[in-house]
Amino acid sequence: MNLTDILAQAGGIESMAKDLGIPPAMAKQGAEALLPAILGGFKKQAQSGGIEGLGGLLGQLGGGGLLDSVLGSQPTPVAPGNEVLGQIFGSKDVSRTVAGQAATQTGLDSGLLKKMLPILAMMVAGYMAKQGGQSQGGGGLGDLIGGALGGSGGSGGLGGMLGNVLGGAMGGGAAPAAAGGGGGLGGLANMLDLNGDGNPLDDIMGMASKLGR
Repeated sequence: MNLTDILAQAGGIESMAKDLGIPPAMAKQGAEALLPAILGGFKKQAQSGGIEGLGGLLGQLGGGGLLDSVLGSQPTPVAPGNEVLGQIFGSKDVSRTVAGQAATQTGLDSGLLKKMLPILAMMVAGYMAKQGGQSQGGGGLGDLIGGALGGSGGSGGLGGMLGNVLGGAMGGGAAPAAAGGGGGLGGLANMLDLNGDGNPLDDIMGMASKLGR
């Protein structure tokens, strides 16, 4: 099951459709086109900031409460989602480029897709935080990620979930287990480097940087 299906089962896709006043099928189509870039942004955060950096970022941005905000009965506040996007994309140019590419791919309006981005970013960050919280009871998200990667099992905890989510959403299958007991940034980078240069965000970031000059 890929991340779009997981978010749909949780009610996130339907909530986003209601927020935007569009059919759920259209919301799901947009989500499928946008999620690889969002997940690519989290992958880059994991590779550049390390385990503690990604875990701390998820908690700092609102943790599981981000997903709860989308699923709640009130309209989704998009400010937290824009903050997530700012952290993982670093520039509004990247968001515009992501939306533009998704519009070309799906035929949906790029303005609508730009409105989807912060809501999707909240769902992904909140889902990852909740998965981490369920896997272990104690310390911060950084500890949870470190524990998942440092242990012998490659599929448990937030670290393994990250790899599986990224693999399913980006077409790379399940992520390989982190080798050995050392974990750390190298293990996380290896786990998340599912298909080499297949990460669409690399091209997106390059295009956006050229646009900004």
